[in-house]
Amino acid sequence: MTVIVETVGSVLRDLFPLIWSGVITGCLYALGALGLVMIFKSSRVVNFSHGNVAGFAAFLVYGFSSGLLLELSWGAAVLLAVIAAIAIAFVSYALIAPLVFESDLTATIATLGVGLVVQGATLLMFGADIVSLDLPVPRFSASILGLLITGYDLTVLFVAVVTIGILFFVIDYTKLGVAFRAISDNAFAAEVCGLNLRSVHLFAWCVAAILGVVGALLIVPTTFLSSTTVATFMLQAFAAAVLGGFASLPGSLVGGILIGIFMNLFTFYVSPEFSSTFLLGVILLALNIFPSGALAKVGGSRV
Repeated sequence: MTVIVETVGSVLRDLFPLIWSGVITGCLYALGALGLVMIFKSSRVVNFSHGNVAGFAAFLVYGFSSGLLLELSWGAAVLLAVIAAIAIAFVSYALIAPLVFESDLTATIATLGVGLVVQGATLLMFGADIVSLDLPVPRFSASILGLLITGYDLTVLFVAVVTIGILFFVIDYTKLGVAFRAISDNAFAAEVCGLNLRSVHLFAWCVAAILGVVGALLIVPTTFLSSTTVATFMLQAFAAAVLGGFASLPGSLVGGILIGIFMNLFTFYVSPEFSSTFLLGVILLALNIFPSGALAKVGGSRV
């Protein structure tokens, strides 16, 4: 009995910190998933270049702030990187736009080509070396109810809440947001009413690029920066979008947090070596049990 009690106590001591850190990383997955869902809801395209564009922007921040390309302050470097990501999103959509109106599948495949081009540009400009990109966050930690809370944790929560809050405000209370919701619900009816589909699509692509950059810059300090780091991070974001439903923005938030917690628990209690396999299993299970997402209404369309 004593052994069982000690085992349970040990599990609980590890469980709550794992859940807390899972919530933190889950917020970042949610940011990435929101970008994917924004594009899918408006244009029915799954943007597989999302991670490569965000990763390129993260490298630009490194290059602009380290002296490799320029010697700028961290804030100025981030601003230039965001502008570059928006420009890439603009060009990407301009190239893919004709395909969007012909075939969703063809346009989705085209995003793979865009991603490969951006990844090639990253390797050409910055090489294949692993670099370190620090985030200027307050350096402190505090223990609250047995949980170690750091300045990084609070920074992630603050930035994620503010970014998501601004996004939902724009979607709910601006004309462009109303147009986005109208096209997401019924593109044909919205176009008949005079809405410009291409403008709304471009809005979604640019917003997705910004969300991807924010998520990439926040996740990189916990690991390292390479040509594949952010793309791997976006795989978790993709799983979050699948779990929450590609037709649901709130579902992306729930899916991101759940994926963050599930991944933490699996890598700690089972094995980090099979995390990709576990993630694939979660995606397949979600598509079979919740084909339209965990928050979708019964009768929704299958992703």
